[in-house]
Amino acid sequence: MALKITEDCVACGVCEPECPVEAITEGDPIYIIDPEKCIECKGYYDTPKCAEVCPVDACVPA
Repeated sequence: MALKITEDCVACGVCEPECPVEAITEGDPIYIIDPEKCIECKGYYDTPKCAEVCPVDACVPA
């Protein structure tokens, strides 16, 4: 299952460089996770990095 970014996103951009498969892109007005690319960081990290670094907890399971 992929993650998604909720409307709570403040567009700070800290999540984008953390994604090992480049599934996160800047949208308008918030960042977007491509569900086709998102692997929840499996094989890279123990937990999804975007959720770990998000200051407003906007990265959640889809």
